[in-house]
Amino acid sequence: MPPPSASGVDRRLFLSSLLGAAAAAGLSGCAGSSAADTGVKGSTSAPLADKVPSGTSLKIASYQGVQQLQFKLAGLSDLPFKVADWPNLGAGPDVINAFRAKSLDVGNNAGIPPIQAHYQGFDAKIVAINVTRKPNYLFATKPGSDIQDVQGFKGKKLAFSQGQAQGVVLLRALKQAGLAYDDVDLVPLTSNQFLTALQAGQVDIAPLANAQSPAYLKQYGSKGAHVITTDVVDLLNLLWAPTSVLADPAKAAAVAAYIPRWAKGAVWAYEHPDAWNEEFYVKTQNLTLAQARSITELANKPLFPPSWDEAVKWEQETADLLAEGGFVKGFKVDSLFDRRFEGIAAKSVPAEYRK
Repeated sequence: MPPPSASGVDRRLFLSSLLGAAAAAGLSGCAGSSAADTGVKGSTSAPLADKVPSGTSLKIASYQGVQQLQFKLAGLSDLPFKVADWPNLGAGPDVINAFRAKSLDVGNNAGIPPIQAHYQGFDAKIVAINVTRKPNYLFATKPGSDIQDVQGFKGKKLAFSQGQAQGVVLLRALKQAGLAYDDVDLVPLTSNQFLTALQAGQVDIAPLANAQSPAYLKQYGSKGAHVITTDVVDLLNLLWAPTSVLADPAKAAAVAAYIPRWAKGAVWAYEHPDAWNEEFYVKTQNLTLAQARSITELANKPLFPPSWDEAVKWEQETADLLAEGGFVKGFKVDSLFDRRFEGIAAKSVPAEYRK
């Protein structure tokens, strides 16, 4: 059975049940912790080097192989550094744990994991921003459900991942619908548990990525499962890295060299939907071409803003939303952004992908 509801329980116990004892152990150093936890020896205020020193390597997250495939298809494999590993990591809690274990240097997540890492006392910073304008998550019901809108979530069991994008999308949807946290039963899970919980009827609702819904509906739509769409967006798709990595001049230069390729890879996939459908969704995700097309039709146009002001504002709203529910302590999110990297992604793409 899923863990007990978050409503009415101690939020630190809730966090512990979600992320494990190792993450919870960092809570005592949260909100404004020093770099001692990450072993920082240099400075993140030093100017970025123009060239990547020979012998530099990075371990870069590539969930389901997306980055390697985009680089291959777009001809972006000429990296000026060595990629020691491409760990298949996407979930925020997994990325944070990998950062702690020093098995990952750069992660690709939404806006909430950096807030969660800060709350745990782990020092990491955002280095690139891709703004999302259209919803990339929807809410799936368990089979046989009669829930038709977010107002219908009242009194229901909702799958909730505090450290992932799905969590903040749910919180924003509840706020928009005028529902308080105590009006619902938040069930702490990680996103890779959502489908199982839905299928078993252990939760009534779970946020799913657009890419997940076709397969779920194909299997359970005939049994009464359906999806509920909203206009709630998760604004930030970002790259981030431990402060210890960014304080290393060689690794920081490598990160700066990786960012333009990350941005160009996203643009290439957007501009070549037919190739991306076939090479990624059909060949690696085992979806039909029709299912792949239904996903790419909802795809967001990549947007890499020259200024991060909107991103900082959004991140502050997210942190405040979590603090209101007692999930984290309130803090100023400016410290999460390494402004040395601001504008690097924007400069690497055509003007139409900057705003």
